[in-house]
Amino acid sequence: MSNIIEIMDSSALNRAITRISHEIVEKNKGTKDLVILGIKTRGMPIAKRIAANIESFESSKVELGSVDITEYRDDRAKEENGILRSRIDLEVKDKNVVLVDDVIYTGRTCRAAINAVMDAGRPQKIQLAVIVDRGHRELPIRPDYTGKNVPTSREEMIHVLLKEQDGKDVVILTKFEGGEE
Repeated sequence: MSNIIEIMDSSALNRAITRISHEIVEKNKGTKDLVILGIKTRGMPIAKRIAANIESFESSKVELGSVDITEYRDDRAKEENGILRSRIDLEVKDKNVVLVDDVIYTGRTCRAAINAVMDAGRPQKIQLAVIVDRGHRELPIRPDYTGKNVPTSREEMIHVLLKEQDGKDVVILTKFEGGEE
């Protein structure tokens, strides 16, 4: 049995993305050398929205790309030759990179994304933007931009549903109670 609690409705989610967009521009003093990278798969639609927001209020194009961390995950076996292929589709060397994801939990996804970025080239700096920080970090990683902090137990899950993938914008917390799901 599970309980579903709505954490953010469509309006709250859009406000958070808009606020994060403004904070990114402010912290980076504009859009010069700014690169927005969505962590596949849930981070990409959010990154697109952030880039579109920045372009609309700054009237300048923002470099937008994605990062595939599949080969960088620490819960997967490494390739036999030990060489990892970076899955970043644009130049990051000497850029101000903002990684975008939906939820930060242990920090392992972010660590994998940072490793992928560093293998692609040494950026000026790397920042992290997330919609929800749910706590329980296993690594010393903290987002620079957060839509909402939602302390959770390990038995709870946060789901960021997006129009692009799910047909609606909402953030929900699923709480499992008793028995197996």
